Amino acid sequence: MTSGSPPAPSPKAAPEGSGPLRRLTARGRDETHRVASPLELLFDLCFVVAIAQAGIQLVHAVAEAHAGEGILNYAMVFFAIWWAWMNFTWFASAYNNDDALYRVVTLVQIAGVLVLAAGISRAFADHEFLAVWLGYVIMRLAMTAQWLRVALSSEGPERTMALRYAGGVLLCQVGWLGLLVLPEGARPWVFLVMALLEMCVPPYAEKVHPTSWHPHHIAERYGLFTIIVLGETIAAATVAVKSGIDENDALDELLPIAAGGLLIIFAAWWIYFVVPIHGHLRSNKQAFLWGYGHYVVFASAAAIGAGLEVAVEQAVGKAHISTLAAAAAVTLPTALYLLTVWVLHSRYYKVGIAQQLVLPSTALLVIASSFLGAWAVFVAGIVAALAVVVGTTLTARTTAREAGAARAAREAGDARVV
Repeated sequence: MTSGSPPAPSPKAAPEGSGPLRRLTARGRDETHRVASPLELLFDLCFVVAIAQAGIQLVHAVAEAHAGEGILNYAMVFFAIWWAWMNFTWFASAYNNDDALYRVVTLVQIAGVLVLAAGISRAFADHEFLAVWLGYVIMRLAMTAQWLRVALSSEGPERTMALRYAGGVLLCQVGWLGLLVLPEGARPWVFLVMALLEMCVPPYAEKVHPTSWHPHHIAERYGLFTIIVLGETIAAATVAVKSGIDENDALDELLPIAAGGLLIIFAAWWIYFVVPIHGHLRSNKQAFLWGYGHYVVFASAAAIGAGLEVAVEQAVGKAHISTLAAAAAVTLPTALYLLTVWVLHSRYYKVGIAQQLVLPSTALLVIASSFLGAWAVFVAGIVAALAVVVGTTLTARTTAREAGAARAAREAGDARVV
């Protein structure tokens, strides 16, 4: 996906051959009934394991009043997880031939993210990034191997594109060595520079030949990953509430947090899936902005669960932070999620000022609820739920008004004919 090139023309509708090893050639953008494969679902689930580990460490950092450091480490680790996931997702949308070698290389990427997940705790606690770096390199080398297969199976501009991808990914891995050899104070700058360089590889590679990603498939893949992340958020918050009740008999204190958190997650799901986003992914420029923007969507969705755990720990006296800080751990990622989903796709399907203002206004109200003490999370959940109600009502009224206008126009036309 690139920021300016038109989508690639649709090639073959299905991979060539039927043996264990086949040429890795592009799939068609106009394939019907294109859905996520079982391997892609396994890929998503294993990546969420790493996200869960990052969330656990973020909880510990925020609860111990080290929010700034924890958020920075979370952003760095989450980028490695998200970027590897996203690169595979777009590659698979264009080139998945599901042969034996493709499956093995994908399983290697899964192994890489599990290595990364094993090193997350040390990255947060000791600023030791060796295991995280190693897991990331494993994933990226596997991705390079896939692009080299494409180069061997193609010619002309498509081959150039695949070689640019492979070369760009390999060069970036050299830069990531800075996380291991440079002083600790320089690592945030290494991360910033290398993250930007990584994100420049797809526009550079696809400048000569854009990939043939499938809009419906991409929309489904992102939607499924959003569901899995939200599900992990619910699971983490549920475990935290259960532990608080079992260990501290704090049902009265935790019930508002549990109810508010559940409302927030339900509203987050509803708001994300209320629009058919595949209809918006008509060009590579739109896909580029939408796909990259989901770093914030996924990271904030996972952070909501971490925030709920922090709120629970603060309510039972385990967290060394104020009530306001604990509430903000939930409300700020919730507001960020709402704003990002609105910017990425909801606003394209809203009609009129009233509909456009629902999510931005909700985000501001959610932030304002941070100052309501022990009831902050519950109120934030109510606000998020009301946003769904208001948005649904406004959309229904607009639809009814448009249907009435269309009916009146038809009746007027029939009267003129008579």
